[in-house]
Amino acid sequence: MSIQDQIKSEITSQDIVLFMKGTPQFPMCGFSGQVVQILDYVGVPYKGINVLDNQDIREGIKDYANWPTIPQLYIKGEFVGGCDIVREMFQSGELHTYLSEQGIEVKTPAKP
Repeated sequence: MSIQDQIKSEITSQDIVLFMKGTPQFPMCGFSGQVVQILDYVGVPYKGINVLDNQDIREGIKDYANWPTIPQLYIKGEFVGGCDIVREMFQSGELHTYLSEQGIEVKTPAKP
């Protein structure tokens, strides 16, 4: 299985997948930590994949989405964005709307 196939398999294994540095319990960079905080705040289940554990995945995920930085958030197999995009979506309420449209229940209401 190629690294791209392995990445695709991970992305489609769960509704929300976050490629990050570290783990949801112990983020190893501030940007990964911010996305973890947002996902935890909205109360959605997600899978965190530590790119520091596998250099092939760390490089391969950048090619997969044609996105140069980590973290990378995928919802229902679609690339959503990195830290800045996720934070902007969260602050504007767009993240809640997007998750709801994807059939994912959000536990915390959007900010007014």
